[in-house]
Amino acid sequence: MADRILVTGATGLQGGAVARHLLKLGKAEVLCLTRHPDSEAAKTFKQLGADVVKADFDDPASLKQVLRGCTGVFGVTNFWEAFLREYEQGANLIDAASEAGVGHLVLSTLPSTSKISNGAISVPVFETKARMEAHTRLRGVPFTFVHVAFYFENFINYFPPQKQPDGNYGFGFPLAEAPLAALAVDDTGGVVTAIFENRAEFLGTTVEVVGDQMSAQQFAQIMSRVLRRKVTYNHIPRDTYAALGFPGARDLADIRDGEAIRALRALCQSFLAAAPVRRILDGAAKSKVLRHPGPSSTAM
Repeated sequence: MADRILVTGATGLQGGAVARHLLKLGKAEVLCLTRHPDSEAAKTFKQLGADVVKADFDDPASLKQVLRGCTGVFGVTNFWEAFLREYEQGANLIDAASEAGVGHLVLSTLPSTSKISNGAISVPVFETKARMEAHTRLRGVPFTFVHVAFYFENFINYFPPQKQPDGNYGFGFPLAEAPLAALAVDDTGGVVTAIFENRAEFLGTTVEVVGDQMSAQQFAQIMSRVLRRKVTYNHIPRDTYAALGFPGARDLADIRDGEAIRALRALCQSFLAAAPVRRILDGAAKSKVLRHPGPSSTAM
């Protein structure tokens, strides 16, 4: 019997990439979860062969209904939409997967910045997703956690270079010279598809997905070369960025803060010393996949 895989966030960037790669592979029945099944994005997935189903993270009963008969689930939640309600939404999905007896939950999460930095920093978007990992283990759902790096597409959608008074272009955030790990969002789909295809290998592990790592200044140099326009990176001090006033400004300031990046990089370096690095080239567009074992459910 073919696998039946539910993809949440299918009309978004990360979930959409996963759904497209699963559909392209053609081995599993793909269900795309959305709150708006009549949207243009949902209609596109119907045309590609997906079964579009309506459910809501805030409605546990709807999740239980669409998860019936599913062998796998890709879960991704949106902190920037739900903010601190994100944990409850993720827990609803995890609980529904547990009750449905799902055999493999691939969940997009992040590590705890507080734990990594010994309490020096605490970034809510990281902490809520780390709590989801703990809840998954508590419920005993067979899992693979996926930690996805910064999207290259963010330079288009959220941090586009702005025209400067001198006619050149620039962008800025509080990164200083710390390296920024990033990838093309479509690569996530290739990696997650490979995880589903190799369940036994990845079950109970955490996968770090990175396409490249370089400083913001290096990204600016690449943009300048490709766009044939001068693009510069301008460092914005953390406190200045946090005071900009838009929703999530302080959280983004903490995420991009050079000291926070260095703390997270230290964790990655420990992974490099202790775990194998492999490249999934078939469908993953050369993204680096870094795997390390996750604690067993009995460790909680």
